[in-house]
Amino acid sequence: MPVTKYHYVYIISSRQDPSRYYTGCTENIHQRMKKHNDGDCPHTAKFKPWRLETCIAFRHKDKAIAFEAYLKS
Repeated sequence: MPVTKYHYVYIISSRQDPSRYYTGCTENIHQRMKKHNDGDCPHTAKFKPWRLETCIAFRHKDKAIAFEAYLKS
């Protein structure tokens, strides 16, 4: 049986300033959270550390991207 590759849409909140949120899309949520918390992402580095609030898995990348765009609109 083939392994399903998921695409995740996630929302994180800043532990430093809980009014700050960020929404993103990734194939590896653990690696992406590490990048946010290590300061490797310019949009989120200022408000680290971050915590994961919500994560939704999609089997199809196009659906994940569309949902992320919807959340950001």
